[in-house]
Amino acid sequence: MNKIRAAVVGVGYLGRFHAQKYAQLSGCELVAVVDGREEIRNAVATEVRSRPVSDYRELLGKVDAVSVVTPTPAHFEIADAFLAAGAHVLVEKPITETPEQARRLIERAASQRRILQVGHLERFNAAILGAEPHLSSPRFMECTRLAPYKERGTDVNVVLDLMIHDIDLVQSLANSEIESIDAVGTPVFTGEIDFANARLRFANGCVANITASRVSMKTERKLRIFEDAAYISLDLQQKILTLIRKRDAAPAPGQLPVSIEEANLEQGDALKSEIESFLECIRNDRRPIVSGEDGLRALETAIRITEQVHANLERQKAASS
Repeated sequence: MNKIRAAVVGVGYLGRFHAQKYAQLSGCELVAVVDGREEIRNAVATEVRSRPVSDYRELLGKVDAVSVVTPTPAHFEIADAFLAAGAHVLVEKPITETPEQARRLIERAASQRRILQVGHLERFNAAILGAEPHLSSPRFMECTRLAPYKERGTDVNVVLDLMIHDIDLVQSLANSEIESIDAVGTPVFTGEIDFANARLRFANGCVANITASRVSMKTERKLRIFEDAAYISLDLQQKILTLIRKRDAAPAPGQLPVSIEEANLEQGDALKSEIESFLECIRNDRRPIVSGEDGLRALETAIRITEQVHANLERQKAASS
């Protein structure tokens, strides 16, 4: 097919990176960048040699694909409009504000026979991709995602801002329905939840423990996976894969009967890989790696966790009053 005509709606911090990746790819033409802030859209348009547009509606019917990288409350309206106009859509996480909106987007994409992909970027992390060949049946997973405080992203709580990355990862790896959730958390610097911990128990017996904080002194993104005869440790930030597997016998008396392998993986470019995958799905009419259904599943779980955190906070307030 000819070059895919693409646009990016919302070119703030993350949207600017989306625009850069599209501009680098030979298989598409970045037709325009859209943002209501004149100074920002003009600066990004100049950088990527594209056209600045103030209103996304000017592009309906004029592009084949779009990245929606606006604040979450605007996701549904913009994504739905482009799908209805016949464009394929990559929408940043969380997919929408509500599950009902997400279901409507999924239905719209299906009726229009268009790709709806959700920007759960960690699926394209080099450490995750490197671990996939070694995974079979996780029994226990532990995720830690810590970040220093930044005002960007605080329009939503830490569950929807950070934890949702790991919610999507563990649900895709467990490949089973959630039976129960136990979650706690608290606001620290904002009016929203800034720290949260959730324990997810799946129907197949797998358990995942997820911790997310946006008020930490350091940045950390780690995932540990325990299987029947293996332990896999992933540093998602540094791209380090440690694989410990059981062996038939110890190499010497007193030593553990295990083999230990550690690999420092290429950093890669997860966002570029995500966008390349999106464009390939368009060309080949293929289901995206992170579908609308995946985005809905992660959102529903994030909302359940958020509701339980709030319920526990209310119980604590009632008990202390």
